[in-house]
Amino acid sequence: MTTEIPEGNDSLEDRILGGLDAEQREVASTLTGPLCVLAGAGTGKTRAITHRIAYGVHSGVYSPQRLLAVTFTARAAAEMRSRLRDLGVGNVQARTFHAAALRQLQFFWPQAVGGTLPNLLDHKAQMIAEAARRLRLSTDRASIRDLASEIEWAKVSMLTPANYLENAQDRGNPGGFDLTAVARVFQSYEDVKTDRNVIDFEDVLLITVGILQEDPKVAATVREQYRHFVVDEYQDVSPLQQRLLELWLGGRDELCVVGDASQTIYSFTGASPRHLLGFKALYPNANVVKLIRDYRSTPQVVKLANDLLAARRSGGPVADAAWAAPLKLVAQRNAGPAPQFTECSDDEAEAATVAGKIRGLLDAGTPASEIAILFRTNGQSEAYEQALASAGIGYQLRGGERFFARKEVRDAILQLRAATRAVAESAPQPLGQLVRDIVASLGYTDSAPHSGGALRERWESLAALVALADELVLSRGPDFSLSDFVNELQERSLAQHAPTVQGVTLASLHAAKGLEWDAVFLVGLSEGLMPISFADTPEAVDEERRLLYVGITRAREHLALSWSTARTPGGRANRKPSRFLDGLRPDSVATSSARGKGAVPRRKAAAPASCRVCGSMLASGAERKVGRCSQCPPTYEEQTFNALREWRKEVALSAEVPAFVVFTDATLTAIAEARPASLEELAGLAGVGPSKLEKYGEAVLAVLVESTAL
Repeated sequence: MTTEIPEGNDSLEDRILGGLDAEQREVASTLTGPLCVLAGAGTGKTRAITHRIAYGVHSGVYSPQRLLAVTFTARAAAEMRSRLRDLGVGNVQARTFHAAALRQLQFFWPQAVGGTLPNLLDHKAQMIAEAARRLRLSTDRASIRDLASEIEWAKVSMLTPANYLENAQDRGNPGGFDLTAVARVFQSYEDVKTDRNVIDFEDVLLITVGILQEDPKVAATVREQYRHFVVDEYQDVSPLQQRLLELWLGGRDELCVVGDASQTIYSFTGASPRHLLGFKALYPNANVVKLIRDYRSTPQVVKLANDLLAARRSGGPVADAAWAAPLKLVAQRNAGPAPQFTECSDDEAEAATVAGKIRGLLDAGTPASEIAILFRTNGQSEAYEQALASAGIGYQLRGGERFFARKEVRDAILQLRAATRAVAESAPQPLGQLVRDIVASLGYTDSAPHSGGALRERWESLAALVALADELVLSRGPDFSLSDFVNELQERSLAQHAPTVQGVTLASLHAAKGLEWDAVFLVGLSEGLMPISFADTPEAVDEERRLLYVGITRAREHLALSWSTARTPGGRANRKPSRFLDGLRPDSVATSSARGKGAVPRRKAAAPASCRVCGSMLASGAERKVGRCSQCPPTYEEQTFNALREWRKEVALSAEVPAFVVFTDATLTAIAEARPASLEELAGLAGVGPSKLEKYGEAVLAVLVESTAL
């Protein structure tokens, strides 16, 4: 393999550092002492740190066997090793935290513990299922996955079953269980592992930490072996990984860390940027270098990314303390096309529009492997799988199963097929309702679950089947039967086995971290998906903003952002574009560059994202409807609000419906505070759609007039 170091009579410094920019060169030439590299997306951080290692080894400052480079994914570690080989220092170790700890554990276990190292558990699901059975708890695939994620979070946060409960009060109900039950499952899971003589990946770190803390000889041996450390993606370090790093160092400061707090998107797994942000406080003599020259993306993409972070508003003291001032990237590439913003009538139209744009890029010479469609949840992939397959475009799924390969989808199809005979012998029933009734036993409900994780993904998959049934009835006619639907599903399943090697990439935003493409399509950018509906705190909304930032910065040249106003064709257009797009997109997306199949003119402006009183970020849908945070006092007249509530009560009793069906409290509050004087002003309020405006508009205005006269 060829080396990047040119031959000749130039100095070692020129040969290794000559191709770096000023900031990268500063990183690569700072070889001793603590160093913190704040590296924005696309700024060449891997290039800088690999050249630093190469320069240190070739100049004799580092012994290659005594330097350990650590990152968070096997793919990133492999890329780093490849670059180091190219630079002539292939004997430097580049590993993940887990791989480095496992290697040490395998070496030291016989002398520190004795006997044979227990087997390593590849997957937790079976053990957690057994742990739950021992407690006589009923679980399914989704709840087991959520419990596994919660136990992983607890362990990397260095919690035990004994102290989990007191430290997890804000964790919701993982897997649908209360926290006491989760703590019991946690303990039972640890017992099952002990009985089976196995350890999991978190145990590898925990046991290594324990040995290093308790055995001075082992700790001294490790610290003698490794004198210098480099940690990439330092914003993603967990408390457990940080503790292991501290034990490796043993009080020394020969440490280089690299990260970007604006790319912290794994807080739910225990990752925290506080170690990156607090590095200078821990090491007062540390050099801090900022890499802000973006070599990946065009100026148009870079500007959008910068503007997205700059648009963030205060979320209160706690959220503001956790939000780091973002690095402002400076584009180094030539200008490219402006990002496209497209509003579509429904999910199917959005997928078709995206497929059409991709066909145009392919015809213009962009390789399919250089195109990606990125979405918030894996449940969104089905529409794009179908649209690409229909357009004859190959694709590959990254970080998730194909839609028809998912267990819940396979189970649903089996139940639908089994129900066809019974349905044929019973009274006719609308297909949509029939499918809803059948998949309800698998966890489908009319309303989405508020929690995230596997439970939400499973619901999204089942909801996609229900939506497909509704769509097929509309397009094929009311005689479209359950048997027809099952046959359609079978045909679609077979048709979507497209070649994937050179296909367009379909991936969640989380799975796209660390990757880049020439063209990126960010889809489904509507409220409820971006930010996701269960991001109900300012800190969670901030993480969603960072997630969108990661998505934008994956694009080198072409970037398209889209959303739909309804889920299904002909459905109610009650979706609004993501609040994150406010101020970023043009006043109207119905331009020549945005028109396509299903593109529609912009609808009413989205609900405000910041409080009109104090300016802080609004966290919940109710706050956004009112336009005011819960901490600020209401600005309506009490008599006006009471008059509106009395009117709503009478209307609800007359129609025999719950009061919130007429208007929610949040909408009534918004009306009372805004005091609209016309139907046009009333229509501009969040929560007042066309049908409610037609039904109740005149009556609401009359109530407002009467309450003013009192």
